[in-house]
Amino acid sequence: MMSSTYPIGTANTPWGEVEKAAWLKQQQIQRSYQSDVLSQLNALQQDFDVEQYGRLDHRELVGADYPLFAVKSRCWDPAKPSVLVTGGVHGYETSGVHGALAFLRQQALSYSQHFNLLVLPCVSPWGYETINRWNPKAVDPNRSFTKQNLTIPSPAPESAQAMQYVQSVTANWLAHIDLHETTDSDNSEFRPAKAARDGTVNTNWNIPDGFYLVGDTKQPAPAFQQAIIEAVAKVTHIAEPDEQGCLIGEPLVQSGVILYDTKGAGLCAGMTDAAFVTTTEVYPDSPRSTPENCVLAQQAAICGALDYLLNQR
Repeated sequence: MMSSTYPIGTANTPWGEVEKAAWLKQQQIQRSYQSDVLSQLNALQQDFDVEQYGRLDHRELVGADYPLFAVKSRCWDPAKPSVLVTGGVHGYETSGVHGALAFLRQQALSYSQHFNLLVLPCVSPWGYETINRWNPKAVDPNRSFTKQNLTIPSPAPESAQAMQYVQSVTANWLAHIDLHETTDSDNSEFRPAKAARDGTVNTNWNIPDGFYLVGDTKQPAPAFQQAIIEAVAKVTHIAEPDEQGCLIGEPLVQSGVILYDTKGAGLCAGMTDAAFVTTTEVYPDSPRSTPENCVLAQQAAICGALDYLLNQR
Protein backbone atom coordinates (compact mmCIF):
# COMPACT_ATOMS: atom_id res chain seq x y z
CA MET A 1 0.00 0.00 0.00
CA MET A 2 1.11 3.58 -0.58
CA SER A 3 2.51 5.46 2.38
CA SER A 4 1.47 8.90 3.51
CA THR A 5 3.61 11.90 2.58
CA TYR A 6 6.83 12.17 4.55
CA PRO A 7 6.99 15.37 6.66
CA ILE A 8 10.32 16.55 5.19
CA GLY A 9 10.72 17.76 1.63
CA THR A 10 8.47 18.30 -1.37
CA ALA A 11 6.74 15.42 -3.15
CA ASN A 12 8.61 14.14 -6.25
CA THR A 13 11.62 16.37 -5.50
CA PRO A 14 14.86 14.85 -4.18
CA TRP A 15 16.25 16.29 -0.97
CA GLY A 16 18.92 18.92 -1.00
CA GLU A 17 21.19 19.93 1.84
CA VAL A 18 18.41 21.86 3.60
CA GLU A 19 16.14 18.81 3.77
CA LYS A 20 18.99 16.53 4.88
CA ALA A 21 19.85 18.99 7.64
CA ALA A 22 16.20 19.07 8.75
CA TRP A 23 16.17 15.27 8.85
CA LEU A 24 19.42 15.14 10.84
CA LYS A 25 18.07 17.64 13.36
CA GLN A 26 15.26 15.23 14.20
CA GLN A 27 17.62 12.36 15.15
CA GLN A 28 18.27 11.77 18.85
CA ILE A 29 20.77 9.62 20.75
CA GLN A 30 18.79 6.76 22.32
CA ARG A 31 21.49 4.35 23.50
CA SER A 32 25.24 4.12 23.97
CA TYR A 33 27.76 2.55 21.62
CA GLN A 34 30.36 2.85 24.38
CA SER A 35 28.26 1.04 26.99
CA ASP A 36 26.64 -1.55 24.75
CA VAL A 37 29.47 -2.44 22.36
CA LEU A 38 32.91 -1.05 23.21
CA SER A 39 32.67 -2.09 26.85
CA GLN A 40 32.47 -5.73 25.77
CA LEU A 41 35.66 -5.72 23.73
CA ASN A 42 38.17 -5.76 26.61
CA ALA A 43 37.02 -9.17 27.79
CA LEU A 44 37.50 -10.58 24.28
CA GLN A 45 41.20 -9.64 24.24
CA GLN A 46 42.04 -12.73 26.26
CA ASP A 47 41.29 -14.98 23.27
CA PHE A 48 41.24 -12.70 20.22
CA ASP A 49 43.04 -9.76 18.68
CA VAL A 50 40.90 -6.64 19.00
CA GLU A 51 41.95 -4.09 16.39
CA GLN A 52 40.81 -0.53 15.78
CA TYR A 53 40.41 -0.34 12.02
CA GLY A 54 39.09 3.19 11.66
CA ARG A 55 37.31 6.20 13.10
CA LEU A 56 34.19 7.97 11.91
CA ASP A 57 34.64 11.72 12.24
CA HIS A 58 31.07 12.98 12.62
CA ARG A 59 32.03 15.94 14.82
CA GLU A 60 30.97 18.56 12.30
CA LEU A 61 27.56 16.93 11.83
CA VAL A 62 26.68 15.52 15.25
CA GLY A 63 29.48 16.64 17.58
CA ALA A 64 31.01 13.20 18.03
CA ASP A 65 33.37 10.72 16.46
CA TYR A 66 33.30 6.94 16.73
CA PRO A 67 36.20 4.46 16.84
CA LEU A 68 35.62 1.31 14.78
CA PHE A 69 36.80 -2.10 15.98
CA ALA A 70 37.23 -5.60 14.61
CA VAL A 71 37.75 -8.83 16.51
CA LYS A 72 40.14 -11.24 14.83
CA SER A 73 41.34 -14.79 15.38
CA ARG A 74 44.65 -14.89 17.17
CA CYS A 75 47.53 -16.50 15.23
CA TRP A 76 45.89 -15.68 11.92
CA ASP A 77 46.95 -18.26 9.32
CA PRO A 78 46.52 -17.20 5.67
CA ALA A 79 46.56 -20.89 4.71
CA LYS A 80 43.30 -21.51 6.61
CA PRO A 81 39.89 -20.61 5.19
CA SER A 82 38.68 -17.26 6.46
CA VAL A 83 35.17 -16.23 7.44
CA LEU A 84 33.90 -12.67 7.81
CA VAL A 85 30.97 -11.75 10.09
CA THR A 86 29.52 -8.24 10.08
CA GLY A 87 26.87 -6.66 12.27
CA GLY A 88 25.32 -3.24 12.64
CA VAL A 89 25.73 -2.15 9.04
CA HIS A 90 22.25 -0.77 9.64
CA GLY A 91 22.78 0.46 13.17
CA TYR A 92 19.13 0.21 14.18
CA GLU A 93 19.11 -3.56 13.57
CA THR A 94 19.95 -4.45 17.14
CA SER A 95 20.32 -8.22 17.09
CA GLY A 96 22.96 -8.02 14.36
CA VAL A 97 25.26 -6.16 16.73
CA HIS A 98 24.46 -8.24 19.80
CA GLY A 99 24.37 -11.50 17.86
CA ALA A 100 27.92 -10.87 16.64
CA LEU A 101 29.09 -10.07 20.17
CA ALA A 102 27.32 -13.09 21.65
CA PHE A 103 28.93 -15.35 19.04
CA LEU A 104 32.33 -13.95 19.96
CA ARG A 105 31.73 -14.57 23.66
CA GLN A 106 30.23 -18.03 23.39
CA GLN A 107 31.14 -19.89 20.18
CA ALA A 108 33.88 -18.20 18.18
CA LEU A 109 36.87 -19.62 20.03
CA SER A 110 35.97 -23.23 19.22
CA TYR A 111 35.44 -22.43 15.53
CA SER A 112 38.74 -20.54 15.35
CA GLN A 113 40.49 -23.91 15.44
CA HIS A 114 39.21 -24.46 11.90
CA PHE A 115 38.78 -20.97 10.46
CA ASN A 116 40.29 -17.54 10.61
CA LEU A 117 37.41 -15.46 11.96
CA LEU A 118 37.07 -11.72 11.46
CA VAL A 119 34.09 -10.03 13.12
CA LEU A 120 33.08 -6.38 12.70
CA PRO A 121 30.31 -6.19 15.31
CA CYS A 122 29.07 -2.63 14.71
CA VAL A 123 29.87 -1.05 11.37
CA SER A 124 27.56 1.96 11.89
CA PRO A 125 27.79 3.14 15.52
CA TRP A 126 25.96 6.46 15.05
CA GLY A 127 23.11 4.52 13.48
CA TYR A 128 23.21 2.18 16.48
CA GLU A 129 22.96 5.07 18.93
CA THR A 130 20.14 6.86 17.10
CA ILE A 131 18.34 3.63 16.04
CA ASN A 132 18.73 4.63 12.42
CA ARG A 133 19.20 2.99 9.04
CA TRP A 134 21.22 5.83 7.54
CA ASN A 135 24.39 7.66 8.53
CA PRO A 136 24.30 11.39 9.47
CA LYS A 137 24.42 12.39 5.80
CA ALA A 138 21.23 10.40 5.06
CA VAL A 139 23.25 7.74 3.21
CA ASP A 140 22.46 4.03 3.54
CA PRO A 141 25.73 2.20 4.35
CA ASN A 142 24.28 -1.08 3.06
CA ARG A 143 23.94 0.36 -0.43
CA SER A 144 27.43 1.85 -0.31
CA PHE A 145 29.81 -1.13 -0.41
CA THR A 146 31.00 -0.10 -3.84
CA LYS A 147 34.45 -0.61 -5.27
CA GLN A 148 36.58 2.37 -4.38
CA ASN A 149 38.94 4.25 -6.62
CA LEU A 150 40.45 7.72 -6.56
CA THR A 151 37.56 9.38 -8.38
CA ILE A 152 34.50 7.47 -7.12
CA PRO A 153 34.82 6.68 -3.39
CA SER A 154 32.08 4.99 -1.43
CA PRO A 155 29.50 7.58 -0.36
CA ALA A 156 29.48 6.21 3.21
CA PRO A 157 32.65 6.31 5.37
CA GLU A 158 31.23 3.41 7.42
CA SER A 159 31.34 1.24 4.31
CA ALA A 160 34.58 2.66 2.97
CA GLN A 161 36.55 2.03 6.16
CA ALA A 162 35.17 -1.49 6.57
CA MET A 163 36.13 -2.32 2.98
CA GLN A 164 39.60 -0.84 3.31
CA TYR A 165 40.26 -2.86 6.44
CA VAL A 166 38.92 -6.15 5.09
CA GLN A 167 40.92 -5.69 1.90
CA SER A 168 44.06 -5.12 3.96
CA VAL A 169 43.76 -8.53 5.64
CA THR A 170 45.61 -11.36 3.94
CA ALA A 171 42.91 -13.98 3.71
CA ASN A 172 41.35 -16.70 1.60
CA TRP A 173 37.76 -15.59 2.11
CA LEU A 174 35.48 -18.60 2.13
CA ALA A 175 32.30 -17.07 3.58
CA HIS A 176 30.69 -13.85 4.75
CA ILE A 177 27.65 -13.73 7.06
CA ASP A 178 26.09 -10.26 7.36
CA LEU A 179 23.62 -9.89 10.25
CA HIS A 180 20.45 -7.82 9.75
CA GLU A 181 16.82 -7.34 10.82
CA THR A 182 13.61 -6.42 9.01
CA THR A 183 11.44 -4.30 11.30
CA ASP A 184 8.02 -2.67 11.23
CA SER A 185 9.83 0.68 11.12
CA ASP A 186 10.98 -0.22 7.59
CA ASN A 187 7.42 0.59 6.48
CA SER A 188 6.54 3.26 9.04
CA GLU A 189 9.76 5.30 8.74
CA PHE A 190 12.64 4.19 6.59
CA ARG A 191 10.98 3.38 3.25
CA PRO A 192 8.87 6.57 3.33
CA ALA A 193 11.99 8.55 4.25
CA LYS A 194 13.93 6.98 1.37
CA ALA A 195 11.19 7.85 -1.11
CA ALA A 196 11.11 11.42 0.16
CA ARG A 197 14.91 11.71 0.00
CA ASP A 198 15.00 10.36 -3.55
CA GLY A 199 11.91 12.20 -4.83
CA THR A 200 10.06 8.97 -5.64
CA VAL A 201 6.79 7.32 -4.63
CA ASN A 202 6.90 4.74 -1.85
CA THR A 203 5.00 1.48 -1.96
CA ASN A 204 5.31 -0.50 1.26
CA TRP A 205 5.89 -4.24 1.28
CA ASN A 206 4.56 -6.83 3.70
CA ILE A 207 7.01 -7.28 6.56
CA PRO A 208 7.78 -11.02 6.80
CA ASP A 209 6.95 -12.57 10.17
CA GLY A 210 10.03 -14.63 10.89
CA PHE A 211 13.63 -15.26 9.92
CA TYR A 212 14.81 -15.32 6.32
CA LEU A 213 18.01 -15.06 4.30
CA VAL A 214 19.17 -13.00 1.35
CA GLY A 215 21.58 -14.93 -0.85
CA ASP A 216 23.55 -13.78 -3.90
CA THR A 217 22.01 -14.12 -7.36
CA LYS A 218 25.42 -14.84 -8.89
CA GLN A 219 26.35 -17.60 -6.39
CA PRO A 220 23.18 -18.65 -4.59
CA ALA A 221 24.69 -21.66 -2.73
CA PRO A 222 21.30 -23.27 -1.96
CA ALA A 223 22.69 -26.06 0.26
CA PHE A 224 24.58 -23.50 2.34
CA GLN A 225 21.45 -21.36 2.73
CA GLN A 226 19.36 -24.41 3.62
CA ALA A 227 21.81 -25.43 6.34
CA ILE A 228 21.47 -21.99 7.94
CA ILE A 229 17.68 -22.07 7.73
CA GLU A 230 17.60 -25.51 9.37
CA ALA A 231 19.88 -24.34 12.18
CA VAL A 232 17.82 -21.21 12.85
CA ALA A 233 14.52 -23.12 12.72
CA LYS A 234 15.58 -24.83 15.96
CA VAL A 235 15.43 -21.50 17.82
CA THR A 236 12.86 -19.37 15.97
CA HIS A 237 10.28 -19.50 13.17
CA ILE A 238 11.07 -19.10 9.48
CA ALA A 239 9.16 -16.52 7.45
CA GLU A 240 6.45 -17.71 5.09
CA PRO A 241 6.04 -16.05 1.67
CA ASP A 242 3.21 -13.62 1.01
CA GLU A 243 0.31 -14.23 -1.38
CA GLN A 244 2.59 -13.55 -4.36
CA GLY A 245 5.22 -16.04 -3.17
CA CYS A 246 7.56 -13.20 -2.19
CA LEU A 247 9.44 -11.80 0.78
CA ILE A 248 9.94 -8.00 0.76
CA GLY A 249 8.89 -7.96 -2.87
CA GLU A 250 11.39 -10.63 -4.02
CA PRO A 251 10.42 -14.16 -5.13
CA LEU A 252 11.18 -16.98 -2.74
CA VAL A 253 13.74 -19.34 -4.31
CA GLN A 254 13.74 -21.90 -1.50
CA SER A 255 12.39 -22.10 2.02
CA GLY A 256 13.21 -18.81 3.76
CA VAL A 257 15.57 -17.55 1.03
CA ILE A 258 15.46 -14.74 -1.52
CA LEU A 259 18.29 -13.48 -3.72
CA TYR A 260 19.85 -10.08 -4.47
CA ASP A 261 22.77 -9.06 -6.66
CA THR A 262 24.92 -8.28 -3.64
CA LYS A 263 27.77 -6.56 -5.48
CA GLY A 264 25.52 -4.75 -7.93
CA ALA A 265 23.38 -3.38 -5.09
CA GLY A 266 26.40 -2.29 -3.03
CA LEU A 267 25.48 -4.61 -0.17
CA CYS A 268 27.90 -5.45 2.61
CA ALA A 269 27.63 -9.16 1.77
CA GLY A 270 29.24 -8.42 -1.60
CA MET A 271 32.43 -6.79 -0.32
CA THR A 272 34.59 -9.92 -0.71
CA ASP A 273 34.81 -12.61 -3.37
CA ALA A 274 33.81 -15.34 -0.91
CA ALA A 275 32.02 -18.33 -2.43
CA PHE A 276 29.45 -18.49 0.39
CA VAL A 277 27.65 -15.29 1.32
CA THR A 278 24.37 -14.61 3.07
CA THR A 279 22.51 -11.80 4.78
CA THR A 280 20.38 -12.77 7.76
CA GLU A 281 17.05 -11.07 8.50
CA VAL A 282 15.20 -11.53 11.79
CA TYR A 283 11.86 -9.92 12.70
CA PRO A 284 12.07 -8.45 16.22
CA ASP A 285 8.53 -7.03 16.08
CA SER A 286 6.89 -10.44 15.79
CA PRO A 287 4.63 -11.45 18.70
CA ARG A 288 6.48 -14.76 18.49
CA SER A 289 9.92 -13.20 19.09
CA THR A 290 11.86 -11.55 21.91
CA PRO A 291 15.12 -9.58 21.80
CA GLU A 292 16.88 -12.60 23.30
CA ASN A 293 15.38 -14.92 20.70
CA CYS A 294 16.55 -12.65 17.89
CA VAL A 295 20.12 -12.75 19.21
CA LEU A 296 19.92 -16.54 19.44
CA ALA A 297 18.74 -16.66 15.83
CA GLN A 298 21.77 -14.64 14.69
CA GLN A 299 24.11 -16.92 16.61
CA ALA A 300 22.41 -20.00 15.18
CA ALA A 301 22.80 -18.59 11.67
CA ILE A 302 26.55 -18.07 12.09
CA CYS A 303 27.04 -21.50 13.65
CA GLY A 304 24.85 -23.18 11.03
CA ALA A 305 26.95 -21.62 8.28
CA LEU A 306 30.24 -22.66 9.89
CA ASP A 307 29.01 -26.20 10.60
CA TYR A 308 28.02 -26.57 6.95
CA LEU A 309 31.45 -25.41 5.81
CA LEU A 310 33.17 -27.80 8.22
CA ASN A 311 31.15 -30.71 6.84
CA GLN A 312 32.26 -29.87 3.29
CA ARG A 313 35.96 -30.20 4.11
